Amino acid sequence: MMSQTPYTNLGRYLVSKVRVSDNLKNAINQSVNLIGGFEKIIAPNDTVTIKPNLNTADPYPASSDPQFIRALGEIILNAGAGKLKIIDSSTMRVSTRKVANTIGLTSVAEELDAELIFLDEHDWVKVDIPRGKFMKKASIGKPLLERGKTVLAPCLKTHFLARYTGSMKLFVGWLKHSERIKLHLQNLEPKIADLASYFNPDLIVMDARTCFITGGPSSGICSSPNMILASGDMVAIDVEGVRAIQCCNADNKLQMDVWEIPQIKRAVEIGIGATSDADIEVIE
Repeated sequence: MMSQTPYTNLGRYLVSKVRVSDNLKNAINQSVNLIGGFEKIIAPNDTVTIKPNLNTADPYPASSDPQFIRALGEIILNAGAGKLKIIDSSTMRVSTRKVANTIGLTSVAEELDAELIFLDEHDWVKVDIPRGKFMKKASIGKPLLERGKTVLAPCLKTHFLARYTGSMKLFVGWLKHSERIKLHLQNLEPKIADLASYFNPDLIVMDARTCFITGGPSSGICSSPNMILASGDMVAIDVEGVRAIQCCNADNKLQMDVWEIPQIKRAVEIGIGATSDADIEVIE
């Protein structure tokens, strides 16, 4: 059974890969148009929330490139969204507000007239994770209950504990800080998939222009695939993102069949999306 996304063709999840030249906004637009366009998920006057990566104030690709978020936000508004939100929280003992100020996201949000919400300044609510096994409950930021449509904007990179950060890992930033400690103590990778299964993002637009191919999440050796990927399915886009890193033949924890990587393997077990290469159609 396919997860609920309009970005499919003949029973397969679509993933686009677009090379970036000198116009980032055009590349983002093209990546989404190749799988069916923003109009597939955005109706007039919708509220749309962008989930960036504000883990730390380290420069891109450790955190989101604010110009990427600006371009993505402009396109979403042009597609008819009535209200734009940008929601996240940084790592333990770090002020998300300071991170946003430092990397330049605060000014971008002002230019977009977007509501910038820092979850560490709000209450948390406990939710059940129906498909969770390693993680059955989670406390998420209360503002997320009114987030409208959800567009993930991950920056692709390796992660020294979780092997990689793609779309599924991004949701750790919406989890209460004290629960993130427990998350990392054991079964981190399957827990990431369990947590991601609670959310149903409408679209993922992955920034893979530059990514860490060792280390991560805050520093590492960089490579430049120079791509934007887009999909409606977290598993499909993570599979293709990981393959972009694997092509670099770096010394990391991703030297295995992509379907055996624990985040992806667990996502297959609980039916988040794609279950094999036969479920994915790549458009370039």
